Amino acid sequence: MTQQGRAEFWETRFAATEHYVFGEAPNAFLVAQAHRIKPGMRVLAVADGEGRNGVFLASLGGVVHATEISAAAIAKAKRLAEAHKVSLTWEQADVTSWAWPEAAYDAVVAIFVQFITPAERQAFFAHLKRALKPGGVLLLQGYRPEQRGYNTGGPPEVDQLYTEAQLREAFADMEIAELRAHDSVIQEGGAHSGMSALIDLVAIRKRSND
Repeated sequence: MTQQGRAEFWETRFAATEHYVFGEAPNAFLVAQAHRIKPGMRVLAVADGEGRNGVFLASLGGVVHATEISAAAIAKAKRLAEAHKVSLTWEQADVTSWAWPEAAYDAVVAIFVQFITPAERQAFFAHLKRALKPGGVLLLQGYRPEQRGYNTGGPPEVDQLYTEAQLREAFADMEIAELRAHDSVIQEGGAHSGMSALIDLVAIRKRSND
């Protein structure tokens, strides 16, 4: 899918309903990792959709910068933030062509960013790492290829899903604090609902003296 095609796909999907496609509650993995987000930390929420995760991160006291390709999704996210009485910064951007800042964030959060194609993946993973300050933490959750057997969410393209071996190799230059493959029930709006083949990654950018 081209960048334009991707932008049109997500704009159409998010604009089609006033309801929150992926729900209003934050991702369960992110909630479980909330202790890693301290007040005042600079946090990047990658492809944050309708804002459920960015709003949650802001509620923890994070200084949140959220990227999202869809204007309709950002409009919904702003309403959600207003309802929760938190503030964060949104930027409309395609993360495959965005000018990623370097060593700018204490935490980078990438939840179900699975529109990334195999050809784009190496650069995307490199951007996630470089955007972190030394000592910063990456929180990533995605679907594994086994998800196609459940069909409870995620893209139809199996090569856009993550394997444990793939993530372990891609983030070998970081301190991997947690890498866990598991099958769990999730309820995230109508789009992610039911038993799901998931993988969680918590990785820390090494300091120069590590």
